[in-house]
Amino acid sequence: MIGLIVVSAFVSCYIGLMRDPQPHRIPVAVTGARLAGQVQEALGDSVDVHRAASASAAHDALLHRDVVAVLRTGPHAEGLALDTAGANGLSTTAAVTRLVTGYAHGAGRHLTVSDTVPLDRYDARGLAGFYLSFGVTLSGFALAQSVVGLANLLHLRHRFTLMAAFAAASGLVAAAIAGPVLGAVPAPYLPLAFVLALLAAAAAFTTKMLATYFGPLGIPVATLLLLTVGNSTSGATIGTDLLPRGARILSELMPPGAAVRAIGDISYFQGSHVLAPLATLVLWAAGSAILLALRTSGQTTPAPTAPQPAPVPHASDEDRPAPVPHPYSYSYSYGEDRPVPDRGTAGAAVTVWSGGDTGRFTPDPGPARHHA
Repeated sequence: MIGLIVVSAFVSCYIGLMRDPQPHRIPVAVTGARLAGQVQEALGDSVDVHRAASASAAHDALLHRDVVAVLRTGPHAEGLALDTAGANGLSTTAAVTRLVTGYAHGAGRHLTVSDTVPLDRYDARGLAGFYLSFGVTLSGFALAQSVVGLANLLHLRHRFTLMAAFAAASGLVAAAIAGPVLGAVPAPYLPLAFVLALLAAAAAFTTKMLATYFGPLGIPVATLLLLTVGNSTSGATIGTDLLPRGARILSELMPPGAAVRAIGDISYFQGSHVLAPLATLVLWAAGSAILLALRTSGQTTPAPTAPQPAPVPHASDEDRPAPVPHPYSYSYSYGEDRPVPDRGTAGAAVTVWSGGDTGRFTPDPGPARHHA
């Protein structure tokens, strides 16, 4: 049943969200009050028109990711110019271009389209951020699965240290491969590594926390939450402005969606809106770690027991060595308030008074004959 639920959710989320994307209030800056009113009336809720005081103000909004496109009057009064930011993703850029093209055609005006913030040449389809986020999330998830099996071998602080060190290493390695090595993500190396380390920590601590609270069901729950819902609503394959309302809300709250937005912000938009996704990642990582510590703080790891030597067989009673005498023997027992006979360590009779938490020392008369 768990396997069927996971495969059903995975296919439903990824294919279901991509099969019929619809634009919903895509932010577009429009210069001129008259043109802004006409565009809003013609396109309705498909776009969210931001009236710009000037072309330079609209351009700044585009560079800081406040809008995904700018519509302005072209060089000639009868023409229109649309400036897009391809770094927002091909699906979002294509949707707003299609909408504005339809408006221009209906108004009988020529439209010129240009890409002001293009994607990197090694990321022509804008999917590098998605696969980078997916890989780091998967690595944190896999590490947490391994740490679950180490609960009886490592102290809690050692498990925390292991996951934190792995998150830092994962961020450094993934950022190096995607950035300097492959050149697909043009973000500064250290900020990119920091974002990815937070994502790995969020995935690892969340998975470990769920496994601690829900037992064997925790891993499938983490699979559905992080790898299925989180990545499918991240907004990389399908822009968040084209997702249903519920998916847009989840995209803002889940670690993969926050990481994808942060990667895009520091790669193409000078980190203009990076604080909100960073706060989301920190909350997931720190919140899961706190819940995990609260759950496991009272649990102790059993100390390993030393192996006991195997008894040596003897051919007869005469070959058996006599026990080493000990001057005192001590017994400890609970029960009713009555004397309990005890043979002691060397076979000597010892009286122990039960019903309390104290024993009685009795002198050992010495070695006794060993009975067959």
